[in-house]
Amino acid sequence: MTSATRRNPAAGDESSEGQGVRSIQRALDILSLLTEDRPLIAVRDIVAATGLAKTTVIRIVQTLEQSGLLWATNSGYMAGPGLWRWAHLARRGWELPPETQRLMRELAARERETVNVYVARDIVRICIAQQESPQPLRHVVHVGDELPMWAGASAKVLLRNASDGLLERVARSSPWGEGHVRRIREWIDEATQQGYAVSHGERETGLSAVAVPILGRSGTVVAALTLSGPTVRFTDDRVTEFTAALLTAAAQMNERGFDHPLGSSF
Repeated sequence: MTSATRRNPAAGDESSEGQGVRSIQRALDILSLLTEDRPLIAVRDIVAATGLAKTTVIRIVQTLEQSGLLWATNSGYMAGPGLWRWAHLARRGWELPPETQRLMRELAARERETVNVYVARDIVRICIAQQESPQPLRHVVHVGDELPMWAGASAKVLLRNASDGLLERVARSSPWGEGHVRRIREWIDEATQQGYAVSHGERETGLSAVAVPILGRSGTVVAALTLSGPTVRFTDDRVTEFTAALLTAAAQMNERGFDHPLGSSF
């Protein structure tokens, strides 16, 4: 057997692995097309959104349906019952401890603005908990929503220990391109020095927020605790009050010694 012959199986395995990873990514891309605003999606819509061949889409969709991750209806495909198990596991794993939930409820009731907890996932931040403001005009982000990291108070807090490579990718995803990385670094440095971050209309006009870090046992930032609402209510005096209230609440969370913001490491 020649050395060239010996290399062929490995090359074949590597190619198969690449094909498998690509298929998984395509399946995830198709599932991600389902949203609250679009709970049903037809094959033609998937083809248009992904650019995949119709035969490829049908094959992947059939596999997802057989796995219970998609469900066929007369109008298209919807989320399948197989996702309930994953949703249940995710909810249990990411559910805040009762004490933290109580702190958030009290904070929202006292400050009368929406309270959120965000964690970072690559170039986005994910809302993992929320307590809505009691006021009619309020800011609402649904649990599970992904927001960009190129602006916003919580992003400035979450990016404290980010690598240069990550910051560059965050900047490239922004409306200003890679040159935005300099501004992001300035925001991070300011938030690190102050111990909190503030934003006014950076991501959405008329929306303001104040954020403070939630720390793990090692002292690294594991999540951001925020108050957000209409900019008209976020005056300098109120921002000062919000900051003090958030720092007090975060300190109580930090005292639990979390390695992870959602469960104690006792």
